[in-house]
Amino acid sequence: MPLRRHRETLDRLYARYNRREFVSPDPLQFLYGYEDPADVELVGLVAAMLAYGRVAMILRSVAAVLERLGPSPSRTVRDASAAELRRALAGFKHRFTPGDEVAALLRAAGQVRRQRGSLGAALAANVRPDDPTVVPALTAFVGELAQAADGPVGSLLSDPSRGSACKRLHLYLRWMVRRDAVDLGVWRAVPPERLLVPLDTHMHRLGRALGATCRAAADRRTAIEITEAFRRIAPDDPVRYDFSLTRLGIRADANAEEWFGEHQR
Repeated sequence: MPLRRHRETLDRLYARYNRREFVSPDPLQFLYGYEDPADVELVGLVAAMLAYGRVAMILRSVAAVLERLGPSPSRTVRDASAAELRRALAGFKHRFTPGDEVAALLRAAGQVRRQRGSLGAALAANVRPDDPTVVPALTAFVGELAQAADGPVGSLLSDPSRGSACKRLHLYLRWMVRRDAVDLGVWRAVPPERLLVPLDTHMHRLGRALGATCRAAADRRTAIEITEAFRRIAPDDPVRYDFSLTRLGIRADANAEEWFGEHQR
């Protein structure tokens, strides 16, 4: 596979950028302010599901939701009624997502946590030994959240069964499942080798340039192809390079052409 030729470069890129000092501006930065895994998984859900649109707008929106939830978001969600959560998020809007939709997702997350013990346990309960990827478990997990919601959550939760890349959901799983200097890894029961790359236009473009896929559509099949290419390099951790690669599309001091040369031209 052509991507194997770039393993040394990928490892150097990981060593250079896979550090917390390079996280900002990324909604992942909000998770570092919490120690309780219950808060981390809930804040991660909010941050990942709002991660669409301009970065500055995402950061403002996530900060606004967290301010309304107080110092312990998991306790707030646990103790608040549906009406109280809606009041707390009244007037909030992030692009296509109104406050009522965020409140419905938080309420659903609280209900799933009460039933399963944690959101991570809800996902892990649906991971089957023979599934090559996390997609079937993620589909069940999203279905559980959607069923528990007391209102629409369509702008926040994509349906993995429909074949889309579901970038925000896989971004959330990366934060929760992987554990290194950047990702928090609070969900130990979910195997990182089942993860898929959070596929956006930047990762799709890089994947095509580096020979990981030839597909034109940034859908689930393409995400699987790119992940499989990375799996040949890192079988136990195919999403290992995602964070450092995305720095090439975010940071002014990280230029893809300087790292991968003619493959980016």
